[in-house]
Amino acid sequence: MSRSVVVHGHFYQPPREQPWLEAVQIQDSAAPYHDWNERVTAESYAPNTAARRVDDAGRILDIVNNFEKISFDVGPTLFAWLARHRPDVCAKIIEADWTSVRAHGGHGNAIAQAYNHLIMPLASRRDKVTQVRWGIEDFRARFGRDPEGLWLPETAVDEETLAVLAEAGIRFTVLAPHQARRVRPHGSEEWQEPADGVDPRRPYRWQGPGGESLALFFYDHGLSHGIAFGSLLERSEHLVAAIQGAFVTDRDEAQLVHCATDGESYGHHRRFGEMALAAAIHRFEAETPGRLTNYAAFLAAHPPTHDVEIRERTSWSCAHGVERWRADCGCRIRGDWQQRWRAPLREALDWLRDRLDAFFEARAAVLLKDPWAARDAYIDVVLDKSPGRVEAFFAGQQRVPLDAAARVEARRLLELQRNRMLMYTSCGWFFDELSGLEPVQILRYAAMALRYLEELGGDRLEDALLARLEAAPSNVPDLRDGGEIWRRLVRPCAVERERVIAHYAITNLVQQHPPDARIYAYRVERLDEVRETSDGTALSIARVRVGSEMTGEACDAAVALIHYGGPDFSCGVRAPAEPAAYDAMKTELLRRFARFSVADLVRGLDEQFRGQLYSLTHLFLDERRQVLERVIAAVLERHEETYRGIWDENRKLMHYLRQVDAPIPEALALVARHVLEERIQAELARMEAAIPARAFELVTEAQALGLTLDLMPARFVMHRAVQRALAAVEATPAPERVAEAVALVTGAQEFGVRFGTWATQNRFFGLWQSRPEAREALEPLAAALGFALQR
Repeated sequence: MSRSVVVHGHFYQPPREQPWLEAVQIQDSAAPYHDWNERVTAESYAPNTAARRVDDAGRILDIVNNFEKISFDVGPTLFAWLARHRPDVCAKIIEADWTSVRAHGGHGNAIAQAYNHLIMPLASRRDKVTQVRWGIEDFRARFGRDPEGLWLPETAVDEETLAVLAEAGIRFTVLAPHQARRVRPHGSEEWQEPADGVDPRRPYRWQGPGGESLALFFYDHGLSHGIAFGSLLERSEHLVAAIQGAFVTDRDEAQLVHCATDGESYGHHRRFGEMALAAAIHRFEAETPGRLTNYAAFLAAHPPTHDVEIRERTSWSCAHGVERWRADCGCRIRGDWQQRWRAPLREALDWLRDRLDAFFEARAAVLLKDPWAARDAYIDVVLDKSPGRVEAFFAGQQRVPLDAAARVEARRLLELQRNRMLMYTSCGWFFDELSGLEPVQILRYAAMALRYLEELGGDRLEDALLARLEAAPSNVPDLRDGGEIWRRLVRPCAVERERVIAHYAITNLVQQHPPDARIYAYRVERLDEVRETSDGTALSIARVRVGSEMTGEACDAAVALIHYGGPDFSCGVRAPAEPAAYDAMKTELLRRFARFSVADLVRGLDEQFRGQLYSLTHLFLDERRQVLERVIAAVLERHEETYRGIWDENRKLMHYLRQVDAPIPEALALVARHVLEERIQAELARMEAAIPARAFELVTEAQALGLTLDLMPARFVMHRAVQRALAAVEATPAPERVAEAVALVTGAQEFGVRFGTWATQNRFFGLWQSRPEAREALEPLAAALGFALQR
């Protein structure tokens, strides 16, 4: 009797990029992280690539990559972000899949996912095909092999979706048990509706009306629910016992016990969930070796012996089928909020889709052999916008050879379609409120699609769309409805080319860009530049060539910037700009600057750039805050001497107050904390191989005064110092070098300064594994980093 186990994790984040910039802007709700992708990566995705197994005292026994042992899918929109921002995590996930391929006879743990997580039963067949093809091609590009399975967003399913999967060469997918309607053994004519639900311990064969077939796995509901919402991740013993208890003891045929949950259960939804999973896997493999497998390997060894019919338009996260994504069905998080906005939102976007698709089909047919086949193939360009890839795409798709302008038009049409699909991302309907991050995000994709439509000369549909969105009521009285949300949260996100150039000019003055710079989704090439400075006023004049990475459109522009000091910037942009006009403008502004009259220079800027002038407020949010931090730091620096004087004059008084058990006035305590923090950070900034003794003295003094210091800004300095020390140990694991590293680690711990403990532990563990002959010398550092390793 064969018994096997599969643990599946569905790892996904919706596309969060600002559509005009193709980058995730700072999201304060994710603090202390930059955005939610970064936060969930730190709490789940990264920890699962290096999960700790610990003893009862919390000391690390082993570090393992959970992705090597579990079945998983990673959404393409998440993988794209990881590839840009956390390539280390990306590489570990891919490496784990190839480890599983070797371990399971060529069958890997990873399966694909429909591209941007739209609800497939609510999509047109054409969109279903594109979503599956894009998901498959993204998988091939990431993992270097063909996927055998594909995860359906929210496991939402209908017959047409399964047919599309089968036609694309997918062998299986995973559904919730309540999505099975009837089953029967192969060869039987009699269908049965199981009273206790479908048996999840075997795969089933689904057959479509056209002869298509697909294997379906129905996960164990009790086990999955216990992981996601119950107590099974509190202790690894609970999870192992639940898995073992799910087998049927008196069955001779092969059995598969399997669970499926959001991958974020392991670490993000459940803190330390990745550690519970790692411990459970270790315990399970020790007690029952060889049973842990993946879906593809089990399917190859045990093909279906039963047929199944599905329940149409059902999902794993809505008790009402797929109504959560189009109606106020009652599925929600907050009981006091309504979701009557869901239906008008769906109807408004469907209305927009129909008009965009008709325009795309008619217009693209002039340029491309088959507009919809070209959309399917466009994933090649989405994944790689290099000139060679773009050239190959047009070579295969263009109706006739296209010049540069026609190619820009074709790419605009295809970007219109990409954003049109992104506006259906399921998270836009999943949560409770229309003004939340996710619904606003999909509306921004709709706005981007409208922008492309208008640039291509299509109808102006925004007012008609807003009229439909006004039927979608918000739970926030101040925002009222979808129309007001669009006006306040969507429309202001639109970005003109001139603003990109102004952003470039202002940030270039603060910290100079390279001659060919990437500014979000644009390339800005500096063709000419001149700078002048006098009495605290700076003038910068430049001619640049700005090009869109998304469409290939490019033009030359002239930009002039005056910086009066502090946060005061005034910037004019002219695009397009001819060289002769630029030269005349440059000559005139330099002539005025030479007169040393700021007022005359300002008048000149107004005359040269009639219309809007740009300021610091027009910088994109991340850089706006960075520039303001520099400005504020410069302002504060002027007051540092005052703070130091207050500290020096009152230091003895504060110590006396502590001695006589009297409170230190808060004003003096604030100054003391600030001065001591600054001095400690200055000492740490100068350290090389060891923490300066003076830094310890200052920390001791702060403790004597009862002051709690915030040394968080020193974490980067400390991280670099620890990494240098660890690199020295890697080069020569001699006792004296180990001692230096130990001193840095313990000193940082004493100061309460973060130094990247997780990454340092990972690096050290790699050293421990690769240098067994040096383990005796490495033991003090292992102990300092919290390990309890066996030589």
